[in-house]
Amino acid sequence: MANRREILPELLKLPVRERARLATELVQSLDESEDPDAAEAWLNELDRRAREVVTGTAKLEDWTKVRKRIELRMRGR
Repeated sequence: MANRREILPELLKLPVRERARLATELVQSLDESEDPDAAEAWLNELDRRAREVVTGTAKLEDWTKVRKRIELRMRGR
């Protein structure tokens, strides 16, 4: 098997999307612990939020305002 010094220069020649996909797969491979309840908990949360939107009980925000708030936060203000 080739070592890092041989592989890395070749991998860096890949298109950006391919490098991003590879990086994601590598990072995911580091997490060996799996929370069996996490997937179900997320699905329950998504269902709860969807019900709130459908029933009109969710507090919704205008995307323009949210985007502006995020941009200001990212600029460090």
